[in-house]
Amino acid sequence: MAEQSKNSVSEWASFPLEREIVIARVVDADRETVFRAWTDPSQIVQWFGPHGFRIESLEADIRVGGMWRFDMIAPDGTRYSNRMEFLRIEPPKFLEANHGADVDNDSGSFRLLVTFDEQDNGKTVVTLRQMHPTVERRANVIKFGAAEYGAQTLDKLANHVADKSSVADAKIR
Repeated sequence: MAEQSKNSVSEWASFPLEREIVIARVVDADRETVFRAWTDPSQIVQWFGPHGFRIESLEADIRVGGMWRFDMIAPDGTRYSNRMEFLRIEPPKFLEANHGADVDNDSGSFRLLVTFDEQDNGKTVVTLRQMHPTVERRANVIKFGAAEYGAQTLDKLANHVADKSSVADAKIR
């Protein structure tokens, strides 16, 4: 995985809060394990997406300049095309991507920053920050359920890494 450090995560501090969605979760696994679950194509398809959804990966090149193209398939069979274009990756601290539909120049795409903060107790705080292009777009995705779906996705991540780590207690504290 390449690392690009021209820009710093601190630049996110200047983004308008009214365009942002932030979801955080403490995961009972070390930072490297959690980061690997996000960046290993064979793992991310096992847990990504809300409860009941499954992922069909079309292309997975998870590195700076690469992209992950995938369909998120709802329980009713509805397919949602997705694309993440990776802008910055600094293992095991963060990754940044543009996330939207699997089309060029998607006007509804948003910037995604995922940070992995290690705690002294061997747990990891995973924070998803979505920066939407407009206040209206943010409001629409919240109405659609983006915050709840994001929380469910982090639930699935927590369960996945707990299983991978053979942790007996998969509950998040």
